[in-house]
Amino acid sequence: MFAKIYRPTKTAMQSGRAKTKHWVLEFEAETARRIDPLMGWTSGADTSSGQVRLSFDTKEAAISYCEERALPFQVIEAASRQPQAKAYSDNFAFARRKPWTH
Repeated sequence: MFAKIYRPTKTAMQSGRAKTKHWVLEFEAETARRIDPLMGWTSGADTSSGQVRLSFDTKEAAISYCEERALPFQVIEAASRQPQAKAYSDNFAFARRKPWTH
């Protein structure tokens, strides 16, 4: 079982960053999913890939969890966000690069 450790990003429906503070450990799928011929649902025999999701307060805690259990893992670092200050008056600034039109 291969584990990946990452910090989740905010969804498109979130305005804040509430559920992005913790680290998540998920397992990669070992077998491919199959399609049920009768209903068309996808299913798989591997329960650890889609149903097991562990959350940790720190990245180091997730790494130590994997090292204690001898699990191979990969840490995925997210790109840092650069907040941009925006104001309504920037729409009418003289140095605006694109013309403001309706």
